[in-house]
Amino acid sequence: MERAADARAIAPTVRGAHPARPQWRGHPYPLGATWDGAGVNFAIYSDNAERVELCLFDAKGRRELERIALRERTDFIWHGYLPEARPGQRYGYRLHGPYDPARGLRFNPNKLLLDPYAKMIVGALRWNDALFGYRVGSRREDLSMDARDSAGAMPKCEVIDPAFTWGNDRHPHTPWKDTVIYELHVKGFTRQHPDVPPQLRGTYAGLATAASIHHLRSLGVTAVELMPIHTYIDDKRLVEQGLRNYWGYNSIGFFAPDMRYSATGTLGEFKTMVKALHAANIEVILDVVYNHTAEGNQLGPTLAFRGIDNGVYYRLAEDPRYYVDFTGTGNTLTTMHPIALRLIMDSLRYWVTDMHVDGFRFDLATSLTREAHDVDRFGAFLDILRQDPVLAPMKLIAEPWDLGENGYQVGGFPPGWAEWNGRYRDDIRAYWKGDGGLVGDTASRIAGSSDIFAPSGRGPTSSINFITAHDGFTLRDLVSYNDKHNEANGEGNRDGESHNRSWNCGVEGPSDDPAIVALRMRQSRNFLATLFLSQGVPMLLAGDEMGRTQQGNNNAYCQDNVTSWVDWSIDDDARALLAFTARVIALRKRHPLFQRRTFFLGRATDAVQKDIVWLNPDGGEMTDEQWGQSSSSSFGAALSGQGVTERDEHGHPVVDDDLMLLFNAHHEAVAFKLPDGGGPPWAALLDTSSDDGAPLAGEHPPGSSYSLQARSLALLGRPRA
Repeated sequence: MERAADARAIAPTVRGAHPARPQWRGHPYPLGATWDGAGVNFAIYSDNAERVELCLFDAKGRRELERIALRERTDFIWHGYLPEARPGQRYGYRLHGPYDPARGLRFNPNKLLLDPYAKMIVGALRWNDALFGYRVGSRREDLSMDARDSAGAMPKCEVIDPAFTWGNDRHPHTPWKDTVIYELHVKGFTRQHPDVPPQLRGTYAGLATAASIHHLRSLGVTAVELMPIHTYIDDKRLVEQGLRNYWGYNSIGFFAPDMRYSATGTLGEFKTMVKALHAANIEVILDVVYNHTAEGNQLGPTLAFRGIDNGVYYRLAEDPRYYVDFTGTGNTLTTMHPIALRLIMDSLRYWVTDMHVDGFRFDLATSLTREAHDVDRFGAFLDILRQDPVLAPMKLIAEPWDLGENGYQVGGFPPGWAEWNGRYRDDIRAYWKGDGGLVGDTASRIAGSSDIFAPSGRGPTSSINFITAHDGFTLRDLVSYNDKHNEANGEGNRDGESHNRSWNCGVEGPSDDPAIVALRMRQSRNFLATLFLSQGVPMLLAGDEMGRTQQGNNNAYCQDNVTSWVDWSIDDDARALLAFTARVIALRKRHPLFQRRTFFLGRATDAVQKDIVWLNPDGGEMTDEQWGQSSSSSFGAALSGQGVTERDEHGHPVVDDDLMLLFNAHHEAVAFKLPDGGGPPWAALLDTSSDDGAPLAGEHPPGSSYSLQARSLALLGRPRA
């Protein structure tokens, strides 16, 4: 291809016996390595570097062939164009500059560095002391400088050919109100699936198989939320213990899907997975970790950002030798520097435009909103996302907390965002556990948490409701253990949350007692029914629908084994729970009342009845006194079928049957009197007291009593009068 007329050859710095490659001026944009059909443009930002070398490796990434100085610098972007380079070329960088940690500068050209914009990272990191910019064991610690070459222990970047036939692939753009999220680990979901070909288990391709997609569709899932698939590093401590960072919250490459989950070692496999899921009308949401990197604190390795320009990418403390840590990992990526912020935005756009994903769940999202040290909901990160034409229409989900001051921000994100609602998890767990005085909080969570989200002008779909997630007990363990059992993690059972709001139903761990097993199954049904019949967006943890257990480990981040993998060899109880889960999701989808975009008003919407009436077991409206009683554990909610406040695509009002939810967390049954207001009789649609959730047969006239069993939930319905 003919390059621009002003392109000029630059003599490269060459290492080894290979002849020098021609190098042209190239362009500062786009950043990264870009194949244009004739050659590759390389561009990398560094404000404080004095010299930048592009290092080229052989096809296996083992032998360094050349070092080429990038001598063109435009606005601190170092760039060059290699007309003979092709996709598959493996490379890295070495940056020269001051090694002065006391000033926040950590350049060390002996350390091979990954390109922050690398679209493919291949090979495994092999831990040894050469990976550290300082001499490990030195009395001066990181103030010393290590001269060993780290290239042999480093993975390598690889130039990609982005071509892929997407055909008519489109984003499903499922409305938030219709969304059902399923959180899964790419490897763990299919690693033991008997109907996935062995060579595809635990991979992107495995998730794209008919068996995987059939399971998701039969449940009623509309979106999968993939735990981190950005290239990540296994922590040195874990590797030394024979463990690994299974969850992957230790990113080092924000553009590169981790190839450990690839059966073919190609980017096309990830794209094919997305295309297959879209064909099944299932969205793909990525759990992304932009709050920190795998380089850790001042005693961590030098792998990329630290050696490229430390203060550009990280929040440095008042003493710039050290890092501000809002994440508990040793460092925090900064959104105050425009280049680091641009890196995040460019990465997000790449995953939408090139990889066709549909949204993002931001790990420890509060850290991304901090200007200086304080949380700022009008800060640069949130403002840029909100106005970006590519990203704003995507599903944006915040994990609304970090470890810094004022870090718990549930309800604090602006319109356009949904949030993991940690208060929903905590309140619903505590209610079904049997803790007293929670009917008010529980009712708020079931109704969409207006107390949390309405003040900022947002609706119930801002709340991502969940009972369990990857971090914590599985659903089965939530009803089987009072205490965590994390001994296998090698930290003396000190890691993981100690306050789980769990209840073992009388026996810690596995039990053969039929009464205990039955109670645990009922509690599981209670949690699932509550989740899917609440206002907001439900999220189900993979395997909970089949009673997956981690044997009481509530922090299985390092367990890449059967502890974490979904067990598909299900027994009769698991099969029944699976059928129940699909049934209650179908009920949710059948009734628009469970998919509201606006909060209940608590007043009449049709001049006949209120859109929601909170009931006591006597059939009357809950009083202020009853809401505050510590002994209250039973209540109901009558929902008017004309209180949907929705219109269809033709502008016609959406109506539903009248529905009634009855809750009883007490250890004794309750005769729940149905309101005596006339109208058709009620029919039970769901009752968690039965093994399969089948309701009690027969009709229930207004004014009659419904026998609500101990620790159970019932859903009743009737057509509009």
